[in-house]
This record gives sequence, C-alpha cells and structure tokens, in this order.
Amino acid sequence: MTVPTDAAARRRASFHKLKVSGVRRLTEDAIEVTFGVPAELAGYYDYLPGQYVALRTQMPDDDGDLKEVRRSYSICAAPIQFDDGSSEIRVAIKRDLGGRFSTWANAELAEGDSMEVMSPMGAFISKRGGPSNVLTGMNHPEDLVAGAGTFVAIAAGSGITPVIAIARTLLAANTGTRFDLVYANKASMDVMFLEELADLKDKYPSRLALHHVLSREQRIAPLLSGRLDADKLEALLGTAIHSDDVDEWFLCGPFELVQLCRDTLAARGVPKENIRFELFTTGTPNRPEGQAGRRVIVDESAENYKITFTLDGLKADILSPTHARESILNAALRVRPDVPFACAGGVCGTCRAKLVSGKVEMDENYALEPDEVANGYVLTCQSRPTTPEVTVDYDG
Repeated sequence: MTVPTDAAARRRASFHKLKVSGVRRLTEDAIEVTFGVPAELAGYYDYLPGQYVALRTQMPDDDGDLKEVRRSYSICAAPIQFDDGSSEIRVAIKRDLGGRFSTWANAELAEGDSMEVMSPMGAFISKRGGPSNVLTGMNHPEDLVAGAGTFVAIAAGSGITPVIAIARTLLAANTGTRFDLVYANKASMDVMFLEELADLKDKYPSRLALHHVLSREQRIAPLLSGRLDADKLEALLGTAIHSDDVDEWFLCGPFELVQLCRDTLAARGVPKENIRFELFTTGTPNRPEGQAGRRVIVDESAENYKITFTLDGLKADILSPTHARESILNAALRVRPDVPFACAGGVCGTCRAKLVSGKVEMDENYALEPDEVANGYVLTCQSRPTTPEVTVDYDG
C-alpha cells in the first residue's frame, strides 16, 4: 500500500476499516471510542489536535432497509504513535435525543467491532504553531513547534472533545503557555472528561485555569452557576479572563453559544483571525442529511445547469435542473458515490472543492477560512450554480 507523503494528499478524505480497540464510558450519555490504526495505515491518520473524523456504517431505516449513515466526531486525544509504528484515534460520542447513530453507539458499540473511519480533516487548529504544523508527522506531538502564548477556550457539552486535545498539546509544547477553559454543562454528572481535566490541572496548576459553569447546579461562585448567557459571558471576560491579553480563542459547541461568543469578542475588538470556532450543528434542524444525495429527475430537453467536476483525476459531467436548486454535492453524488462529504451542513469542510469556472451561490459557510474563499474554494454541499456551466475540482 502506498501511503501519501505530502500535505496536499493528506487533505483528501478517504475511508478505511478500523477495529475498535476500546470503549470507555464518560458519562451516562457519552462514551469514548478508541480505534486502533495499524502501522501500514498510520500515514493516513496523522492529525493536528482539534481535527475530526467521520464514521461510516450501514444502519436500518424506519422501514428496515440498510442505509449508509455518516457522522462526524472530533478527535479528543493528543496525537500518539507507538513503537511498532501503529497509532490510534479517539473520539467521544454523546447520545443525542433522537440520534439513531449516537444512541446505537452508546448502547451497542463494543471492543472488537469494526467501522469505516475517514482520514482526519478540519481547520479547528491552532494557528500559533510554527512550520511543523502541517499534516505530516503529527503523530509525534513532541515535534510540534508552538510559541508561548495565552489561549482561551469556551466549550459546551461535547464541544470539549477537540478542545481537550488542543489544550493538552499546547500546554505540553511550551512552558510559557497559559490556557483558560470555560466549560458549560447542565450539571457535574454531564461533564465529559472530568477526571482528565482535573489531571491536566494537577499537571499544569499555574498555567491551566478551569472554569466549570453549570446551568442546573448551584456552585459556590455565583458567576459559575446558571446558563452561560450574554451577561455571564461579559462578567467572565471582565473578571476571570482579560480578552485583550489573549493570543488565540477556541469556541466549540452549539450554534447559539458560538455565535454569542463571536459577537461578544468582536464587540470587544478581538480580531477575527484570533478566533477559531467549530460548530457541531448549524441550528437549522431541517437541513438535508445528504447521505446519498436526494433524488432528482433530469429532463435533457428542459433547462439545466451543466456541472463538471474532477475527483481522483477523473472528470465527470452531470446535468442539474435549474428549478431543482440542487447542490453541487448532491449532483455529484448521483454519478460518483465516493465524492467526499461528512455533515452536508456547511460545518465540517470535507466537501471542499476549487471553483474552476462559472459562479455559484454558497448558502452557508462555517468551515472555510477567508483566504480559502478568496482563492476560489467552495463547500459543494452548500453551493448551487448561478451560471449555465460550472466546473469544480475536488483535487485542487
């Protein structure tokens, strides 16, 4: 097997079947799942702290028919590589109300099971690292180049999963690093990685500050009791955390909280480039899942857009009815089921492609950096043609 060696190749999403080497319960509604990565596949699973993987499996729908299901989960551990060249990927899966996959995983997923796991993706990473922050060799966290700095993370619920990996790595990389974590939950029994966070605090007592905010449990400090709303956030930023001294911010959790934090920091004059954020949902419950593309009937004699895309060096053309308001991803999936995607909601960035010609309208974008948009990249799950012909390149 040929393992990609350059950063560009590693950005492409690819699935491999990995064995579950461990399942550990974190809370009543959350588990940590460890996937073993054999040495021959280790190169596909190098990652930066803060990135995510998609899990893919077949599950019965309401009619009992097997359907492909994909769900994305952030990697919750710092990179590691063992002496034999193997490595591992750890994710946390919290049971969501009505979530078919998360409910099944919490109840039935067990050590020894196998599942298709996508190579790590995502841009929710620290930009403070030096030239070693590339998608090569990152299973050696001791090689991470990171300057000393002050970092703050605000997370809620399962938003802790990428943040704990980022915190562990940055604190270990430089003795001059300080990290503040504001972590919001309903009650102490809902706090994921409670022991790990306490151990991290014991390891870096003067450089890590933990602020547990519980909405349904009274704490000694009134500031840390109740819902993390605008007033409480302002109070925290005015006392426990000084926003003008922070080099980089990490925000992760529900849409409403992340947006509140972004607006609050912007009002305080924090530059956009210093704010890193990741959403687990967009707050739009009726968005299409897009697991295999919705059905679209094409009449070649009617008015259609012509969509051309390149994937793995192979070019394909497909017609898309102008009245269907079909995304480029949906159209591509009708002829190439292996087109990369994970969330189909504009959050993860897996379906990213370069717009070569034509114009598109992109509904949502919570994944692409401003420089990527400026260089012509689009999220194909959110992009619809606005010109008669559009060409995109997934290899670009």
